[in-house]
Amino acid sequence: MSKSKTKKAEVPLTRSEIMQRVKQKDTAGELSLRSALHESGLRYRLHRRIEGVMVDVVFVSAKIAIFVDGCFWHGCPIHTTLPKSNQTYWLPKLAENKERDLRQTVRLRAAGWCVIRLWEHECLPTTPKTIRRIQNAVSRHPRNKGSINAR
Repeated sequence: MSKSKTKKAEVPLTRSEIMQRVKQKDTAGELSLRSALHESGLRYRLHRRIEGVMVDVVFVSAKIAIFVDGCFWHGCPIHTTLPKSNQTYWLPKLAENKERDLRQTVRLRAAGWCVIRLWEHECLPTTPKTIRRIQNAVSRHPRNKGSINAR
């Protein structure tokens, strides 16, 4: 007698389940940036908490904090789209994200950090211009002069 396999009906994911799958770390833009930075000879730290702020990419000795902001979540002026459903929830949520970004930038700068915010589209793929911007910031720090391993 053969066993028959019963196939479960696929249940669509709930909004909550969908949102749980959204990455906060190691996004495609962040991975692309990190790869390009490493290829250019720059070494950095990841996901460090500085002044109560979680930073994506950190150059500790140069005091440079880099954020890779998602176009939807942070309101990119080029690619942002408004949610079509449940706007009473989403519009204040997205506005709060922008306000938090500003508070975090102000807090880090007040503590002496250079803050670089990049849109995810600037990192997919990461352009030489973006890498030069970061290299210039790192090389301006007195402790790092001459320490960039440019190839």
